[in-house]
Amino acid sequence: MRPSRYAPLVHPLAHQFQRAVESITAALAPNSVRQYRCVVRYFLFYLGEDYPAVCSLDQLRRDPHILGWFAHLRLQTPPLAPAVYICRLLLLRCILEELAWTAQLPALSHLIRREDIPRAPQRLPRALTEQQDRLIQQELLRRNDLPSNVFLLLRHTGMRIGECADLSYDCLHNVGPDRWAIHVPLGKLKTERMVPVDSFVRVLVQRLRFFRSFDPLPPDNRLLARPAGKQTLIKQLRPYLSAVAAAGRDSHSHCSTPAQAHLRI
Repeated sequence: MRPSRYAPLVHPLAHQFQRAVESITAALAPNSVRQYRCVVRYFLFYLGEDYPAVCSLDQLRRDPHILGWFAHLRLQTPPLAPAVYICRLLLLRCILEELAWTAQLPALSHLIRREDIPRAPQRLPRALTEQQDRLIQQELLRRNDLPSNVFLLLRHTGMRIGECADLSYDCLHNVGPDRWAIHVPLGKLKTERMVPVDSFVRVLVQRLRFFRSFDPLPPDNRLLARPAGKQTLIKQLRPYLSAVAAAGRDSHSHCSTPAQAHLRI
């Protein structure tokens, strides 16, 4: 049984754990704060269900409380993704280390050990070959619609898709004689920057402004319209690249050798 995210957290240790989270996350982003709070809820809910007699920090033991929680996580249905499992262990270890210092209980910092944390699965992305990159570029240029120009802009500036979704309508700036740059707002790295661009990227921005002028949504100083918010826009754009890659692959197969027809992008 999992705790409801809306039900109030009721446990004798709730206040101390919440204070520890507040101390750890004072300078962290809201999403990180939510992750810490969720781990507290899951752990204390488990503790209250399986070990209701535990009502003070000095009662916590590695065996059975912490080791039992490891087993509890591994038995979730559906199973937790390895990255989620690792994240919950790491976050709880940080909380216990904070409690060890604030409550002057050094033993708490040793309840979760380094060897308890499994290695994250290595799933490194494969780089596109020169031929694959050229096929995608050709297909994007051939389509010349709104999404294709968005992905051409990403390709030629190195922006993340979320950063592109946040671009302002007047993101293009003249920074010197025949020198232009795009202002990229705050993104995943919590930084904003000016990205130098060439004449081709300037044309892309003008095309996107053209498409924006025909959108039925009222102007909101965004280069890209958001029919139902930023995340919806991103979800609508992501599948487009796969379709472009498949189309480029199929068109190339008609004039290629059998070996060349089996590109994987």
